[in-house]
Amino acid sequence: MTTFNDFGLHADINRALAAKDYTTPTPIQTQAIPPLMKGRDLCGIAQTGTGKTAGFSLPSIHHLLTYPHRPTPRGCRMLVLAPTRELAAQIAQSCRDYGRFTKLSVTTVFGGVPINKQIRDLSGGVDILVATPGRLLDLIDQRALRLDDVEIFVLDEADQMMDMGFIHSLRRVAKLLPSRRQNLFFSATMPKEIAHLAEQFLEDPVTVSVTPAATTVEKISQYSTFVEQKEKQALLHSVIASEDIDRALIFTRTKHGADRVVRHLAGANIKAMAIHGNKSQSQRTHALQAFRSGDIKLLVATDIAARGIDVSGVSHVINFEIPNVPEQYVHRIGRTARAGAEGKAISFIAPDERPYMRDIERVTRSKSEPMPLPENFNELVRNLPKPAQPPRDTGSQGRDPNRQRQDAHRQRDGGQPRGERGPRRDGAAAGEGAEGQRKRRFRPRNKSVGAHKGAVKRVG
Repeated sequence: MTTFNDFGLHADINRALAAKDYTTPTPIQTQAIPPLMKGRDLCGIAQTGTGKTAGFSLPSIHHLLTYPHRPTPRGCRMLVLAPTRELAAQIAQSCRDYGRFTKLSVTTVFGGVPINKQIRDLSGGVDILVATPGRLLDLIDQRALRLDDVEIFVLDEADQMMDMGFIHSLRRVAKLLPSRRQNLFFSATMPKEIAHLAEQFLEDPVTVSVTPAATTVEKISQYSTFVEQKEKQALLHSVIASEDIDRALIFTRTKHGADRVVRHLAGANIKAMAIHGNKSQSQRTHALQAFRSGDIKLLVATDIAARGIDVSGVSHVINFEIPNVPEQYVHRIGRTARAGAEGKAISFIAPDERPYMRDIERVTRSKSEPMPLPENFNELVRNLPKPAQPPRDTGSQGRDPNRQRQDAHRQRDGGQPRGERGPRRDGAAAGEGAEGQRKRRFRPRNKSVGAHKGAVKRVG
């Protein structure tokens, strides 16, 4: 297979691909599209940036066009589950792009925005629904959505779903799906617990893998510097001043840490924005758009909020804090060196983070190159500008406690990075939000919801 025309996709899909000047499929697309067009289940091991969204959406749209019928009211023909709002929005936009010359309807549902509009959008049924688990179950509990007519089910970023505590939500969704359906399962890594989850969803799947689990991209140059935690901000300012940065993603482990980095940068008149679970959806969207358009070159993010950030031209990934899970490091640095470009990953390693880096090097089977501190580093530390004062009307800091509690209740679907808030005792995922939980607590669950007897036959 050398071009998309070789796959035998629907003419309207080829027309959309030509309009985007897409001619040559990526390795995962070459491996995944043919068996998917035959109706096979698929287990794909691929990192972000490999083209997996087109790999599952193109053959799925082909099926919906080949076997056309109107979706049932409050139903959907294809369901895609993603761990975060940003990734869900990105997948939905890709589906719209590939189906631009068709009449297929694409709807996205996630937390952080009013649910009533989503209920109205689903009332007549949709062809493709992209959702995060928490809001999906809220809509099901309100009887605004039914899953018994799903023909194609896609679970994207399964390993991240597990990290965020969505396992109970996924099991509940599985019980609501029809028994006969086509299943597509994607994960960047495949440890034993992810493989076990895949077994619950897949039937005789084809397995495709474009990179071995937990390996790094060859075109990424990796560097590391040993530095005290309290001196990292000064080192960051030095790196920003000395590196030729087109766009840089700066990772912290916590939301408050991300805000703190941005305030320090602002104090030095360095423009940056943060994206994390305590930001409203409009703030997250604004920050991502500013980063994508080039209005800002620096985006400070937590791991969970960064899922779904697919921005071209990211020249640098800076690990302000080292992740305590090696696979998370792979996800982070995979944000650069996309589409054949080169990239650079720089890690700031405090004394207590050295064991994390050793684990990362063992899993990735690679070592980063030492990067010495600048000669005038002590002077940079002494003269570090004071951080800017937090704004009173935006962000998660500098606000009255009541407002902060209200904001926390509105966060959903991946709003809380791992390590900041663990899974709830009742099994709900971290970041799912209190609004949906309150609704489930006071409304008896519908015990009769389950797989429909007249389920759609397996595709193909």
